Order: sequence, then C-alpha cells, then structure tokens
Amino acid sequence: RMMNSLEFCNLPLEELKSVLRSRMNEHRYAHSLNVAKRAVFLAKKYGADPEKAEFAGLIHDICKGIPNEEQLAIIENAGIELDEDTLKSPALWHSIAGAVYCEHEINVTDKDVLNAVRYHTSGRGNMSILEKVVYMADLTSEERNYPDAEYTRNLTDFDLDEGIAYGVRWIAGDLERRGFPKGKDTEALLEEYKNILITYEERK
Repeated sequence: RMMNSLEFCNLPLEELKSVLRSRMNEHRYAHSLNVAKRAVFLAKKYGADPEKAEFAGLIHDICKGIPNEEQLAIIENAGIELDEDTLKSPALWHSIAGAVYCEHEINVTDKDVLNAVRYHTSGRGNMSILEKVVYMADLTSEERNYPDAEYTRNLTDFDLDEGIAYGVRWIAGDLERRGFPKGKDTEALLEEYKNILITYEERK
C-alpha cells in the first residue's frame, strides 16, 4: 500500500521523497522512513489515523538537515518570536521551522499534522494522539540505539502513556546533563505526566 501524500500536501510521494532527500543526508532520510513506519504501527495500536501518522513521520525532520541560520530565518520570516529558552536550544529549531516549511512550501493544511511536526522534539502539554504517536515514533524508531532505546521501544508498545512518561523524563535528564534548558513545552509535558507510574518492568 502506497501512502497518498497528495491528501496532505501538494507533492506526489516520489516528489516529496526527492525533496526530503535533497534536504537531508542518507542517515536522516533512513530515520525519516523508519519514523513513518513506526508511526503507522503506533497509530494502529493506539487509535490515531495511520495515513496521517505515516505522512507526519515522513516529513517530521524536513528542516533538520539545513543550517541553523536557515532554520532561524524560516521561523523569523513566519513572524514567530522564540522565547529565550528556545533561542538557547538550537535542537528545537528544526521542528518549528519544519512546521512552517510544511505549511508554506508544500501546502500542508492539516493542523494536527503541522502540530505533530512542530512538537515532535519538545513534546507539549495536552498533545493529540497523533502528536503523541509521532513524538514516540521519533524517539523509538528502529535505528535508535541510545542507552535504554530498546527498553523505551518495548515500553511504548506496552503502554503509550508510560512510554511518553519515561521518554520525556529521559530527555529532560539528558538536557540537564548537557546544560540546556528544558523549555516550557517539555516542562508542561513533564508536569502532565509526573504521576504516571512505569509498571512495565521487563528490561531486555
């Protein structure tokens, strides 16, 4: 089954893939395909729209491969003002720039898809099911091999909310260790999930 990308943007799938290839290296492109595949799996399991999840997973890093200055220019040209924490966290810029690029350059109009791109790195409070699926598909795609990647993958398959609770805590700790601010969106997600207990014990 081939996803019909024309339902979500103005490019047929092969053209969309060419655009992605031209904007990222092979590793990042392979990651995008993996996230799309993982997003479909999680969408079917947890009740998001699989086609939307596949499309959002495919395009989520559309601005990751371009220079930071270009990412900032896209954001500024859209009239978006970044707060101080976000300005100090260049790793967040590609998500915001990506949502802008998808809306203005390839005519993505679905707000849920745009939000899934926009918040796939930081997360945020009150995410939609699609946003949650893309957030965790990105964190647990098959090539990910950070410490605990396999555990986080199994945990997410067991319970999406437990996966998010574990994932956001891991990310927050990692940011702290590296001296980056968490930012208001990640803080809001941490707050929302602070009482979620991890009941899944099996560590492979």
